[in-house]
Amino acid sequence: MTVADSARPAPLPEERGPLSAAVLRVLRGGTAPEVTVAGADPLGEDLQLALYLSYEPHYRALEGVADEREWDPALLGLRRPMEEAFLGALREAVPGDDDVTGALDPLLVEPVDGHGVSHRLMEDGTWELMREYLAHRSLYQLKESDPQAWLIPRLEGQAKASLVAVAYDEFGAGRGERVHARLFAELMDGAGLDASYGRYLDLAPATTLATVNVMSLFGLHRSLRGAAAGNFAVLEITSPPGARRMAKALERLGAEERCIRFFTEHIEADAVHEQVMRRDVLGDLLAREPELAADVAFGIRATVWLDERWEDRVLTAWQHGRSSLRGPLTPVPAPAVAAPTTA
Repeated sequence: MTVADSARPAPLPEERGPLSAAVLRVLRGGTAPEVTVAGADPLGEDLQLALYLSYEPHYRALEGVADEREWDPALLGLRRPMEEAFLGALREAVPGDDDVTGALDPLLVEPVDGHGVSHRLMEDGTWELMREYLAHRSLYQLKESDPQAWLIPRLEGQAKASLVAVAYDEFGAGRGERVHARLFAELMDGAGLDASYGRYLDLAPATTLATVNVMSLFGLHRSLRGAAAGNFAVLEITSPPGARRMAKALERLGAEERCIRFFTEHIEADAVHEQVMRRDVLGDLLAREPELAADVAFGIRATVWLDERWEDRVLTAWQHGRSSLRGPLTPVPAPAVAAPTTA
């Protein structure tokens, strides 16, 4: 991926219902039609795509969309009831308590009988399944840590300093070529995929969109800063073991070094980040604002719940010999890879 490619406006997807059609119309400069979230599935295709699109002007340029749409009152008017519906569904799905330790502790233990997506890819995944995984993950990884950056001005003291230290690594530690989003783009390119931002949005199901939307939802609302901190903690705590499995999967497939580099970077960096997030970010935040404990626990549990829903959809599709995406994945021509290694 060249710098020019990364700066190119992202394509707009096809609508998936009246809510996403309304958001697309406003993004293109039209008048907002009369639509309602009543009766819409808060976790369904239409609402999740509409919510995703309503957040995107905060992150990147979109084809045919003026930059001024970012704070368009009509767009915000469409977004707010969708956010409330999504947030309500999450609160209904996970326990409501203030037990942050109880929410975090299960994430600190690596199960001996793990059977998630990264386990499947490590054990017997093919390049076809690997490319599907990367297409799903591209919706977040090509803007990795951007949603969490909204949290920085909402923290104080040690929590702020430590979060910035974690973000510094995520954004390349001062080196543009080491920015994690850039490393993921190089991974996609090496795997024969189009690394352009937003390229696979049309193929991403609602379960994928929801895992990204929750980051924007939490990050863009100061009232949800505790949930945003919990979300970021989950990402950092669960990253090293998953990254280790993904590196092994790519090594088994004979991937190029530029493909594996993204995950080896996370094995090393996020092992330290996990300690910093728990002790210095969450610890200091809760010492200053103990009333946020329930929000932090909610952010942790909601993130885990959405990730588990996503994994279940992907694994179920693969078990039945189906694609986990909404349509066929057509990769760009891939460079030759080495013969797969044997275990």
